[in-house]
Amino acid sequence: MSKTRVLLADDNIQVVEYVRGFLSGNCCEVVGVVMDGEAAIGAAAQLLPDVVVLDISMPVLNGMEAAKRILRANPSTKIVFLTVEKDKDTCRAALEAGAFGYVLKPRLATDLIPAIGLAKEGHRFVSPGCE
Repeated sequence: MSKTRVLLADDNIQVVEYVRGFLSGNCCEVVGVVMDGEAAIGAAAQLLPDVVVLDISMPVLNGMEAAKRILRANPSTKIVFLTVEKDKDTCRAALEAGAFGYVLKPRLATDLIPAIGLAKEGHRFVSPGCE
């Protein structure tokens, strides 16, 4: 089975390093890492990942707007948000923007790999407590 190609976008370097290591050890190939939403758009267009893992709160351009622009440019890209925002309205807005996954950072170890796998297959995943 081929590894899922993932682009990681988060402005917290500790989160980025942890998630990169976690994903690399779990059937994913991290093809790029960026620190803001604008960079995520450019990297997604250039690298054509299977899944983009985005934080919602990022500088330059937030993850929600970045997701919309990534999907406009390439609708087959799957978006999974990795965030601390557990507000139901934010979750709903993320899914309405086209995301296939919404994972809470405290649940990263249990939820991120299933969310990525389901997103790649065209199915949704939302961490418990968000919807």
